[in-house]
Amino acid sequence: MSTEAIESIEPGDRSTTLDTGSTMRAWRIVGAGDPLQVMRLDEVPLPSPGPGQVLVQVAAAGLGLTDATLAQGLSVNAPPPPFTPGLELCGEIVGVGPGVSQYRLGERVVGQTTLPSGALARYAIARAQDVFPAPTALDDEPASVFHLAYLTAWLGLYRRAAVHVGEWVLVFGAAGGLGSAAVQLALAAGAKVIAVVGSDEKYKTARSLGAHVVLHRHQQDIEGAVRELTRGRGVQVVFDPVGGPMFELSCRLIGFEGRIVVAGFASQQAVPVAPEQVRAANFTVLGVNSALYREREPELVQRAHADLIRLLDAGALRPLLAETLPFDQAPQGIARLVAGETTGRLTVSVNALG
Repeated sequence: MSTEAIESIEPGDRSTTLDTGSTMRAWRIVGAGDPLQVMRLDEVPLPSPGPGQVLVQVAAAGLGLTDATLAQGLSVNAPPPPFTPGLELCGEIVGVGPGVSQYRLGERVVGQTTLPSGALARYAIARAQDVFPAPTALDDEPASVFHLAYLTAWLGLYRRAAVHVGEWVLVFGAAGGLGSAAVQLALAAGAKVIAVVGSDEKYKTARSLGAHVVLHRHQQDIEGAVRELTRGRGVQVVFDPVGGPMFELSCRLIGFEGRIVVAGFASQQAVPVAPEQVRAANFTVLGVNSALYREREPELVQRAHADLIRLLDAGALRPLLAETLPFDQAPQGIARLVAGETTGRLTVSVNALG
């Protein structure tokens, strides 16, 4: 890691340099298991951006299920420990690597970090193409959980499923970060939304998002209710970030020429697709992986971000931020994600580190 000074700024001063020989506090995952046991607060060298990368002074770090799988050792894309987690952030670009325009210095951004230098630290590294102008309508904390969930939902519903006005859209995990984004984007497209949740608290949350129908999967017959609502025809679109038994239910509830969007596997259960079942109802199973679009169609990601900002400014979107945690409670936040105890998103305030 370089110890040379890199071109950088401090807020309000475009002439200073940031000494990469200095250190910072950072949470690091040192093994695989319970986040409370495998996360450690260390003093580490300040990272230096490489070609095509930027150095971001983190204001807030959004926590997500990816951070939970990283701590548990379940992610195939995890770097070797020790590394700093925190895939999502809001902050300010204070340094740029070779090949990145100096005009980006001082820009307030949201987006995705580049591990092993994640957002649970004062400074993080990101590829320049993975950070975007932060929405001016949001403070740092809600902005930190805006980009990834809404981008994935946008790509799933608008790009992959091409949702239409008046279509029935069934959303599983509707009170989670990704599910709540899907509910709001489906409503913005003029669809009729059926939100499925798993607790009384999440039921109230889905109601507050404006879903036309909210179903409690532990108290109601989801299959019977959806068939009654659609007069036996099934829904046109399913948005499924859960997988497992929810995907099996999706295959039974999808209608003629319907589209099932596979957006995640929160259940950690993989279910095979039966070709005869797909053919019987003429439905399509669509995967959505935002990382592939970042690599292969970055211009589309830029257009999606611009459209999301437009919808946010119009009042159609509202990030479902459940709680802002202090920096020293980051492991507790990730542990709650592992246990499935959250409604909406969690973020960690990093500004207080100074």
